[in-house]
Amino acid sequence: MRTIVYADGGCDPNPGPGGWGVVILAPEGAIELCGGERASTNNRMELTAAIRALEHFPEGAAIEMRCDSQYVVKSVTEWMRGWKAKGWRTTTGEVKNIDLMQRLDALAAARDVRWVWVRGHAGEEGNERADRLATEGRRQALGLPPASPRPAPVSAPAPEKPRTGIAIDGALGLQLSRAAKLAGLTPQAYVEEAVRLALDLGPDGLARARAEARQRKAPAA
Repeated sequence: MRTIVYADGGCDPNPGPGGWGVVILAPEGAIELCGGERASTNNRMELTAAIRALEHFPEGAAIEMRCDSQYVVKSVTEWMRGWKAKGWRTTTGEVKNIDLMQRLDALAAARDVRWVWVRGHAGEEGNERADRLATEGRRQALGLPPASPRPAPVSAPAPEKPRTGIAIDGALGLQLSRAAKLAGLTPQAYVEEAVRLALDLGPDGLARARAEARQRKAPAA
């Protein structure tokens, strides 16, 4: 199973102070990372976010990396092979951000990464959270306080608690309704009391109680 990761970054203004944010939806709970630089560009912060995310994982890890930057996704999945074949050069010169590109290439090559582009600011919770973390990273780089109280981390919804259903046939249901009415309880409450009693008695005690009840009901000889 692949671990889903969201990575985002940006500057305000561009170029200018930048930040990056990462949300890792690990099985044990969400892990959040962020940081920034006082002078950078949008593309460098996007690349840095993906690099920091991959650095968190050991070699061989299976990851689904979700980024809203086509620059990052297409660099890895479409353009990088050609750049490497040409000595990390394009028709106009050296590949931009070559230091980060080479680091990203080395990290991705040692891990099983599926790259997925997601539309930014489209309501996908992990992406929105990574964007907010990038803002916090930029503020940290500038020595500013957090923009707002930190919201709860992104996490998978808790599994629904199992429910136990017990089928009761018509005749038994009628007896149950009458007995509950005599006891001044609802049928549900009466069943719960009966179950608690049966659990307290245990199998042997329940068998004895049933035998005694049958003897009391039996007609005198």
